[in-house]
Amino acid sequence: MLGVVIAVFFLLRLVPGDPAAMILGERATPESVAALREQLGLEQPLLKQFTDFLVQLVTRFDTGDSLVTGQSTRELILDKAPVSLGIVVFAVLLAVCIAVPLALAAALRKDGWADHLVRILPTVGLGMPLFWIGLLLIIVFAVHLGWFPVGGVGSGPGEPLRSLFLPSLAVALGMAPPLIRSLRAQLIEVLSADFVTTLRAARIPERRILRRHVLRGAALPALTLLSVNTAYLIGGTLVVEKVFAIGGIGTLLFQSIGSRDFPVVQGVALYCAVLVVLVTALAGVLAAMLDPRLRVGDGDGGSR
Repeated sequence: MLGVVIAVFFLLRLVPGDPAAMILGERATPESVAALREQLGLEQPLLKQFTDFLVQLVTRFDTGDSLVTGQSTRELILDKAPVSLGIVVFAVLLAVCIAVPLALAAALRKDGWADHLVRILPTVGLGMPLFWIGLLLIIVFAVHLGWFPVGGVGSGPGEPLRSLFLPSLAVALGMAPPLIRSLRAQLIEVLSADFVTTLRAARIPERRILRRHVLRGAALPALTLLSVNTAYLIGGTLVVEKVFAIGGIGTLLFQSIGSRDFPVVQGVALYCAVLVVLVTALAGVLAAMLDPRLRVGDGDGGSR
């Protein structure tokens, strides 16, 4: 998070463009631009701006006020956050629902036609940009079939969920291929383990073996991969929001980049970094629940 704070602050100021000139427009006089720069504190030394930024961050957990609207960046981001978080959570659920059945079907029919098909599809999916997947979903399911809205978020009963389905599916399709490949490889490895052979010899039902032993044993690497791809998931969500004209954090970010609104861009980057850290920590907790060997013993040097 500290690295994100430092990098975003200084990199934004290396990009050409004057926020004051963009706010006032092309017809602004040099005097008015200079006056606005002084009012916004842009004339201060860079180190002084960074110090003020850190003080606001530590004392208020806020990256300052928007240069364009004057609102607190924290209020702007938290107002848009529910929509973006909804897409993230929905996309994770859809990605798991896509990856688990396909990987299981491929692992149970290793080297069969189903396995070859499942191995080809993720490879194709890896080469598709998220915005292109989103456009395809809009053309097929929104324009031609009319099952979902083309863009925006509805306000009627069930409409928000219906509006977020296609954006979430686009993100899920983008992150599912590596999950399928990883989970398939782990399932094949677990299915060939000695304990699975022993369970089958004991005539335990196949479904019970798959549900209680095989899937649990193969879920840990996939969970780790999912947590590692959190940054990709969040970045994909921000891009997909723009494609579907959803007023979330992604739309706010692109508008702020276009207007050179430094505090808002810094705020979005910081909050996304916080989300990545939280998801990574949550993945560690879930991994410990799945694998007792990862739990720390209480003083006896062993595991619980």
